Amino acid sequence: MKKELTIFDNPENAKKVRIILYVLCALLFLGDVFVHKHGHFGWDEWFGFFAIYGFVCCVGLVLAAKHWLRTLTKRDEDYYD
Repeated sequence: MKKELTIFDNPENAKKVRIILYVLCALLFLGDVFVHKHGHFGWDEWFGFFAIYGFVCCVGLVLAAKHWLRTLTKRDEDYYD
């Protein structure tokens, strides 16, 4: 049976989608200039605070899952034998 190809199997299409994603992220980051924020603390009114905070937290979760949580869930090769 022949595998059905999708639009993302073509590397050029995947590159276009990635570029569109980067442009949208940059526009949303720059759009923070036009939004008036009412923060509870001083730092949550800074330019791009929530974008940077979200990125740092996402990277932290990936690193925590890769290094700390892996040691808790990893089993030996013959665990189920």
